[in-house]
Order: sequence, then C-alpha cells, then structure tokens
Amino acid sequence: MSLNLEQYVSEFSAQNINGEHLLQLDGSKLKALGITSSQDRAIIKKKLKEMKASLEKARKAQEKMEKQREKLRKKEQEQLQRKLKKTDKSSLDATEGTNEQ
Repeated sequence: MSLNLEQYVSEFSAQNINGEHLLQLDGSKLKALGITSSQDRAIIKKKLKEMKASLEKARKAQEKMEKQREKLRKKEQEQLQRKLKKTDKSSLDATEGTNEQ
C-alpha cells in the first residue's frame, strides 16, 4: 500500500504472503501472483531489494553487538580469574606465614 499498489493487496492476502514469503519473491513469482505490469513488478523488486539490504545491515549490527558482548564477558571472566588467583595466593602466603611461626 505504501507503494501505491493497493490493487494487489487482496491477492497477496489470499496467497498468505507474509514478510518472510515476501522476501522470497522474484519477478516470475510476482507475475504468477497476478502482477502483470512490469513497472509494478520493478517497483516491488526495488523495494524488496532495499528491505533485504536493511535486514542484512541489521543482522550484521546484531552479530557485531553479540561479538562485543562475548568479548566483554571473556574479559570480565579473565579479570575475575586473575582476582581469584591473587586472593588465593594471598591466602596461601598468609597460611605459610602462620605455619612458619
């Protein structure tokens, strides 16, 4: 509808074309859905291409965020392990000092 192609809404609905199916459409599938105008198909294909690019960009941003979170988690874990080793060493040194007395 945002593309001013309301005449195809009923056919898309009748064929249960949802967002996932929409992204799978190509020229021949659009033609099979009754979009006989090559101009209309071109408009839809262009918008689908933009949507796919936008989705890919969002997916890459999500992956980048996940990698950053994982890196931060590992860094925090390493810091905690160093802190525990330091605490264990301090405890061991204190125990040895008591044993020597």
